[in-house]
Amino acid sequence: MSGWRVEVFDELPSTSTACVARAEAGEPAGLAILALRQSAGRGSRGRSWQSPPGNLALSVLVRPGWPMAQAGFLPLLAGVAVVEALAGLGAAGVLKWPNDLLIADAKLGGILIDAVPQAGRLAWAVIGIGLNLAYAPEILGRQTTSLAAHGVMVVPRAMADALLPRLEAWLAASPAAIRAAWLSHGHKPGTALEVTAGGTSRLGLFAGLSEDGALLLDTPVGQERINTGDIMLSAS
Repeated sequence: MSGWRVEVFDELPSTSTACVARAEAGEPAGLAILALRQSAGRGSRGRSWQSPPGNLALSVLVRPGWPMAQAGFLPLLAGVAVVEALAGLGAAGVLKWPNDLLIADAKLGGILIDAVPQAGRLAWAVIGIGLNLAYAPEILGRQTTSLAAHGVMVVPRAMADALLPRLEAWLAASPAAIRAAWLSHGHKPGTALEVTAGGTSRLGLFAGLSEDGALLLDTPVGQERINTGDIMLSAS
């Protein structure tokens, strides 16, 4: 894939839903859909995502052909691409596993992955990226922030133009390189985390990532591998 075919819409229900429909219709890789407003944005685990005018709502279609076992690297590489793009704008972002983007422990944005397997490999994937550029919508139980709150003023198209080349570069990287880059931009070893999965919560300390991108959590009863769950920074 070389370059992106960027389509800009004044408003869509969801850039990811639109991109998925195009993927299912056979659209080649490299499509990037940007909406200046979303009326029904999607977040992780079926949650809604507020995307008022001035914030970034961007989804891209990729067909990497990776083994499904590597699908967990998609949110990691997307996070690295966003942090690098933010650095170019003078903002210092931090990644929280697997798909959150933070500034000063407050949520700046998130990443949503829609992926379809075929014969054990990724037939296609849509990477959705939402960033609070101008406004920080409220999220129950979470502190949120925006780039504007930190003195960085950027419009959605300029943010997309800064981000897309970094995404393309990281899509060509090895899993080991993605893992190393994520660790350099993520929460530091020893960070206290609360993991909620399957209706239960437990506390532990961040111990890095496994070779396939899973979170490693040090707990009083030993180290655990976390493949999925809600991850929150903990005060303890």
